[in-house]
Amino acid sequence: MLIIREERNEDRPALAAARAAWAGEQDAGLDEDPDFEAVYSGWMDANPRKFFVAEQDGELVGMLNLLVFERMPKPGKPSSCWVYLGNVYVVPARRNAGIGAQLVQRAIEFSQGIKAVRMVLSPSPASRSFYARLGFRPAAELNILRF
Repeated sequence: MLIIREERNEDRPALAAARAAWAGEQDAGLDEDPDFEAVYSGWMDANPRKFFVAEQDGELVGMLNLLVFERMPKPGKPSSCWVYLGNVYVVPARRNAGIGAQLVQRAIEFSQGIKAVRMVLSPSPASRSFYARLGFRPAAELNILRF
């Protein structure tokens, strides 16, 4: 049975392992860093995010995280926020089974629940069609300065 839920502290080792596996898929050998779990845990402490995980048969099989950006308030208007969706990952053996879509849908529901005005992301070329199927469209109103 697949469960989509918010992460818990005890998920940190599995989240670090998933991130390392993902990095290893992109660049062989990156997943072999013996200090990575501690580095990852320190990053999580310093960079609060909202994580959702996919758990199947007690195993973490997918994850994503959200960064909630609180917008500067305006006089006489309610405060607002937007959400950056990042790091959607499903383990290779469980891909193309709808897990990623369920994770993103849960993130959308959360974002709507906090009354975010938008959700943005930076898709890889390979993931553009995935996000398009979920309703994401290219944004014309954003600018970027690359360093």
